Amino acid sequence: MKISIQNISKTYTNGVRAIDHLNLEISQGMFGLLGPNGAGKSSLMRTLATLQSPDSGEVWLNDLNILSNPLEYRRVLGYLPQEFGVYPKETAQDLLHYFGILKGITSKKERNAVVDYVLDITNLTEVRKKRVSTFSGGMRQRFGIAQLLLNDPKVIIVDEPTAGLDPEERSRFLNVLRRISNENIVLFSTHLVEDVRALCNDMAVVNKGRLLAQAPPKDAASSLSGSIWETTLEADRLANLEGVIPLSEYFSSTGEQINRVYAKAKPSDHFTGVTPKLEDFYFLTLKTA
Repeated sequence: MKISIQNISKTYTNGVRAIDHLNLEISQGMFGLLGPNGAGKSSLMRTLATLQSPDSGEVWLNDLNILSNPLEYRRVLGYLPQEFGVYPKETAQDLLHYFGILKGITSKKERNAVVDYVLDITNLTEVRKKRVSTFSGGMRQRFGIAQLLLNDPKVIIVDEPTAGLDPEERSRFLNVLRRISNENIVLFSTHLVEDVRALCNDMAVVNKGRLLAQAPPKDAASSLSGSIWETTLEADRLANLEGVIPLSEYFSSTGEQINRVYAKAKPSDHFTGVTPKLEDFYFLTLKTA
């Protein structure tokens, strides 16, 4: 199973070009769409969810043109936007039964089995009789996954799923995504590099609506082997060094500022070689595109 995005573009009425002649192939498994806020990730997600049409280009799921056949495509699609509303007085279990009816699961016996399954896989069984409006952010996101799983989708699109979640809730939510990715295409957008590193077998970096890079996360990091360095030199001195590209900075346990940089060869004795991380690849891609 594969999604093929072919030269799509989208410009809004205010003149903002959100997607700029983008080509991308997404295969089965977990695929991360990584980019800063405003990179065009949500616009691409809405397009792939058939909530908006591009100005040009095509999108295919195997041999199905999803832009020409949105109803057929939606039968195998599950979509979780950044924010979604719920009926305030309904329990998780009752809401899932309601959504199940809307999705055509008319047999109560079948619906009971499906609802029990999605509650179990999202770790919500113990709170199934609580109102969704009382759920924490992470629980509500897991409920969002539960409702989209009701129709057994083959393509699952999740937009910025961990934004605002505390570390424990984030970990639980990511574990849910892991469980459902084995036999499906799960595409999720984020600006958090650690989410992609922890989950994905493939990823793309986008910015200003353009594809900047695509690679498996492990390959992306290892491609920088021998070219990532750390130094205590100040930023203004780094700016004057030819071939040195500052990437990020952090403070050591003693309060000393450490700068991570890219350079093809060791710039001087002030630099120490370190193991590259996915964050290095991401920042380098954004700075050199």
